[in-house]
Amino acid sequence: MTTGPTIGLALGGGIARGWAHIGVLRRLQELGLVPDMICGTSMGALVGGFYLAGQMDALTDLVRTLTRFRMVRLLDFMVPDNGVIGGKRMFRELEKIVGDLQIEDLPTRFSAVASELHTGHEIWLTEGHMLDAIRASVSIPGIFKPIKVNGRWLIDGALVNPVPVSVCRAMGARVVIAVNLTGDTMGGMADTDQRKPDAENGLEPYTGEERRTSTPERLGPAMRQLLAVEQEEPNFLGTMAASFTILLDRITRSRLAGDPPDVSIVPRMGHIGLLDFHRAEDAIEEGAKAVDRIVPELMEVIGMLARRDSPESAPIQAEAS
Repeated sequence: MTTGPTIGLALGGGIARGWAHIGVLRRLQELGLVPDMICGTSMGALVGGFYLAGQMDALTDLVRTLTRFRMVRLLDFMVPDNGVIGGKRMFRELEKIVGDLQIEDLPTRFSAVASELHTGHEIWLTEGHMLDAIRASVSIPGIFKPIKVNGRWLIDGALVNPVPVSVCRAMGARVVIAVNLTGDTMGGMADTDQRKPDAENGLEPYTGEERRTSTPERLGPAMRQLLAVEQEEPNFLGTMAASFTILLDRITRSRLAGDPPDVSIVPRMGHIGLLDFHRAEDAIEEGAKAVDRIVPELMEVIGMLARRDSPESAPIQAEAS
């Protein structure tokens, strides 16, 4: 029996908006579309890797518990040297879920895209420790510290390939479905929603005690200045993230113009702040809605696969070959 074309799923970067990939992957699975490979950049690598590891439920449970100030505890803010965020606590939480998992042990082919710091080369991490590959792929310059993998210092893959369609094609995909998180970000970029009180965001307000215990004591006023939740002006992290997303948007447009996917999924993320990791539920919902908007196009792909796999079509194809 002739099998259908190999499907590759290219999951793009998008900082906190990357939680939308959870909604996308869940909805695709409900529709019966299972990719033959996943290539992810930045948050796309993180969510894609956990999906292939069979730990999507555990990751979803974790991100749904995140609040703004709990994220502060997990992100290891530090006095800037080569990055403001260490991220060790966050990755310890992630390691509790997947352990010492190797990419080679995943049931489906996987690649995490990173950039080599000293050369700018695009690096595809297709083997080795999965969390190390993900850690490299999400290392936004100036925010997360670079990580050394196989003797090379690596940073965020979005600098070279924000939506890795080309990686899927190079790995043999004939049909590429891309999830682009930058297609609807520019309109909402100026207001990242970080200075609004929690009650205005539909969240339970924090008590003074929780605010105090949630902020790393070793930074004190410096930490509050970095977060600047209450002030009108853009804060340090917000400015860094917005600048990175402008760059991300421009590179994405260029790369996709030269190598467009067969199907594009574009969640509407402009209302979700770039650092709103605490709004995972909203992002997940937007990811699912984005899939629903293109169901006819997806059904055409699924139908094509079904026809190619059907017993009736197999003899004709075999005879023609």
